[in-house]
This record gives sequence, structure tokens and C-alpha cells, in this order.
Amino acid sequence: SNGVGAYLAAKRPAIATLKVLGARSGDIARIYFLQVGAVALVAIAAGLAIGALLPPAIVAAAGDLLPVAPGFRLFPLPLALAAAYGLAIALMFAVPPVARARRQPAAAIFRAHVDGGRRLDALSGGFVAAAAAGLVAMVLGTAREPLFAAGVLGALAATLALLLALGWALGKLARRLPRPRRPLLRLALANLHRPGSQTTALVVALGLALTLFVTLAAIQTSLGNEIARTVPKRAPDLFVLDIPREAEGEFRKTVAARAPGAQLNVVPALRGTITAYGGQRVADLEQLPDGAWFLRGERGVTYSATLPEGSELVAGRWWPADYRGPPLVSLDAEAARILDLGVGDTLTVNVLGREIEARIAALRKVNWDTLGFNYVLVFAPSTLAAAPHNLTATVTMPSGRDTAVTAALVERFPSATVIAVRDLIGRVGTLLEQMSAAILAAASIAILAGIAVLIGAIAAARQSRAYDSVVLKTLGATRRQLLAGQALEFGLLAAVLAALALALGLGAAWTVIVEIFEFEWAPDWAVVLATLGGGALVTLAIGLAASLPLLRVRPAEALRQL
Repeated sequence: SNGVGAYLAAKRPAIATLKVLGARSGDIARIYFLQVGAVALVAIAAGLAIGALLPPAIVAAAGDLLPVAPGFRLFPLPLALAAAYGLAIALMFAVPPVARARRQPAAAIFRAHVDGGRRLDALSGGFVAAAAAGLVAMVLGTAREPLFAAGVLGALAATLALLLALGWALGKLARRLPRPRRPLLRLALANLHRPGSQTTALVVALGLALTLFVTLAAIQTSLGNEIARTVPKRAPDLFVLDIPREAEGEFRKTVAARAPGAQLNVVPALRGTITAYGGQRVADLEQLPDGAWFLRGERGVTYSATLPEGSELVAGRWWPADYRGPPLVSLDAEAARILDLGVGDTLTVNVLGREIEARIAALRKVNWDTLGFNYVLVFAPSTLAAAPHNLTATVTMPSGRDTAVTAALVERFPSATVIAVRDLIGRVGTLLEQMSAAILAAASIAILAGIAVLIGAIAAARQSRAYDSVVLKTLGATRRQLLAGQALEFGLLAAVLAALALALGLGAAWTVIVEIFEFEWAPDWAVVLATLGGGALVTLAIGLAASLPLLRVRPAEALRQL
């Protein structure tokens, strides 16, 4: 839209001349729609060619970072969909500037430097709405998860609406503020509300770019902290499954012989199914409670005389080590919240075909990220000790002993399964790095689009800014003063938008990390703030660089064109 507006702004004399010579509004519309349409078709063709060639090049360059094999194939349906997107977007954003040029009288076109633009007529507004509706329909119709796609579109629409409202409010506020005594500051404020001002477009471009900078930095640092701080420091080195119960002593001796000082956590392992809770049968429920994954089929259960490792007691009391009374159980606190259970309530668990009704004696907060053996249900020993079962264990040992311990355990206990946790952590880390790389690639494209919008907004206001620059030069302003006025204008916008971008970006990143990935929220605030500041400086520098050609406009040459 900014590009078409800037192009038509440069064609004002030609449009006005055509109208004076008798050209009708329909003629003007057809002429410039044909021109814009030709450019759009060329751009779409170029985009399709680049889009088809770029992915295999990126995959080949990224190597093992992305889980995609290098190769080259053409996919007609996605390319056709991309072309349809391009046509809808071109129609949606080319109609408004062409419609305004079509409806403006010749005299109004010549006054466009100092007079505001006209509103969009109903017919053109209908074309824009139809193109937007078609675009949304294509997105939702081709999405694998339409509800999620609708949520993303809604969030984007809300963000754009907020930025548009902020741009409108900034223009109104700048108009009502008292005029500063300093000429440069007065000029910067005037640029925010003068006729033909691009404040709203600049706010959208700067706001989107800064918000994406913050979002990307917060997501990247949170993912990095999830990998570096949480999992590796707490995880054991080995999982050992299906250890014969009668061979526990031999298992401990084998590990101690190969890795002196190793820490062992040996726990009983059984399987059970929750069949009833709070006086109701699970089989009679029409729908399971939200988040009650532990009600689906069998789950691991265990027993312990003491509070298990990786758990924190949050309610009730743990049973004595020599307890021999009726069945008692400890339940994960989150599971208790989902089932609306508390200390003293009962639940029934089927273990090896026998239904055991147990009273909840304690609630625990389970720290699942330790990668140890964490159970939703932990019984008192007297309830399950007599049942046939095997043992499981975690082994934490000095570095470099994994291979020797694994070999010894496999030789002594052929029925046991040994799992190297370090390999799992490496795979998890690789997966998170791949997710991070994908987010970086997608966000980078969006950031480049935001910067393009910023440059387009400056280009759209080129004629008006050139007019102002000529007048100020005629009155004695220097290039340094003009550049300082531009810097103050962009600086004021960047300062206001930085706070908004920080809030929006952190909100988006928190949603991705906590709600979607279900990780801990742990951004590096120094990196986030430095990224925000660096992004503001980069966008400010781009805005000033795009304004530099205006400083070279000569008054005599510019006045001859007005």
C-alpha cells in the first residue's frame, strides 16, 4: 500500500494533467490498475521462483541443524496457494491508493502536499473487504489446525489494531501538545500530525519490528536456559528398568564396583489403573476432566516409606515407616486439583486385577523436570509390598563411567533395560535447537517485512517531506538541522513504541514458552533489553538512511516540480 501510494504520489502531475484533458475517473483507475497489476504479477512470479529455490538452499546450508533432508522438488499446490495469497494481498493494498487518486479532482491533487487524503469510497472498501475475507478463508481452509490459525490471525489483528490506534492517538496528542520553543523539537512534533503524515504507518512498522525483536530474544533465551540450566543439572546418568526384586543387593554391588561413589535411587515399579475417585467410577464419566491424562489406561505406581526424591510435601502428613493400617496413598497435587480431591478423600486403583480403595494421606508437588522416577500415585509399603513386581533405578555417577556400568549391568542382568539419559538430553537439546532455528527463520522474515514497511512508509511521504525540506532550506535550515529533526521524530516514536513492544513481545514469548511448549519462563533480561535497544537503533538508522535523499533535494529543482 505504501509502495503504490508513493508511486502514485510521484504521478500526481500526470494524473492531474490527464483529468484536466478530460480523462474520466474510470480511465485513471484502469490505467494505474493495469500498471500496478503488471508489477504485482511480475513480483508474484519472482516470488514463486525464489520461494521454490530458496528452501532446498537453506536446508543444504543448515546441514544437520534442521531435521529435513536436502533435496529439490516442486510442489504445485503450495505454489498456487502462494500466488493466490499474492493476488489477494495486491488487490487488498493497491485498491485504496488507486481509488483515492481516481476520485480526487485535479485541483485537490495539486493541493495534496498540504491537504489530507480522502476517505475510501464504499465500492473500493467492498473490494478491500472481499480480498481480506478471501485471504482469511484461504488461511483457515488450508490450515491443519484451523482454530489455532484463527487464534494467530486474531492475535495479529489485535496487535495491528492496537498499533493503528496508538498511531492515531500519537497524532492527536502531538497536535494538542503546546509548541516547544526549540525549533527542531517543534518540527519533529509537527511531522507527527501534519497533513499527509505517515505516523500511523511508521508506528505499525516500528511497532511490529520491535515487538518481533523482543519476542525472538525472549523465546531464544528461554529455550537456551531450559536446555542449559534445568535438564542437565538435575538429570541422572542412567535409567535401569526391570531389575529383579531379589537381585537388588547384587545390582548395588555391580554399580559400586564400576562407579564408586555413584548415587542410586531404587524404587519398586508396578502398573495400576485409577478406576474410581470421589465416589464416582471413571468408566461412568461421559468425558474425562481437562488435563486428566493419568486416567487414561495404566500408569506407573510405586510405594515408599519416605517422601520420594523429586517431590515436595504440600498437604497432609507422610505415613510412618512401620505403618500397617488401611491402604494410604499420596497423590500429585496437580492431579488432585484436576480431580477436585483433597487429603482424606478416597480413590480406587486396580493393581494386578485387584481393586484397592485407598485414602489420600498426602499431596505432593512433583518436579517432573528432574528426569527421575516421578509417580502420580505413591502408596504406603504395606499396601503393595506383597504384590509381585520388579525394581527400577536411576544412577548418577562421575563422568566417564557410563560405558563400564552399562556393560556390567547388561552382562549381569540380561532382562533389565539400561537407558543412557545423556543421549536423551542430547536429542532433546537438538530438538529445542531445531525449534529455535525455525522460530528464528520465521521471525527474521517477519522482521524484514516490518523494515520494508518502514521504508515504504517513508517513501510514501517522500513528496510531502521533500516539500517541507525545500521550504525549510529556503528559510535557512541546514542539512544537519533537517536530519536532526528527522532523528527526533523517529526517536520520539521509538521511545514510545519500545515500552509497548516490550509488553507485547514478552506476552507473545510467554505464550509460546509456557502455554505451547510448557517450559519454564526464564528469559535473559539483559539480552532482551539489549535486543530491544539494538532493534530501536537499527530501525532508527534505517529510517534516517531512507530520509537522506530528501536532504539532497535542491529548492529550485523541487519548486519547478510543484
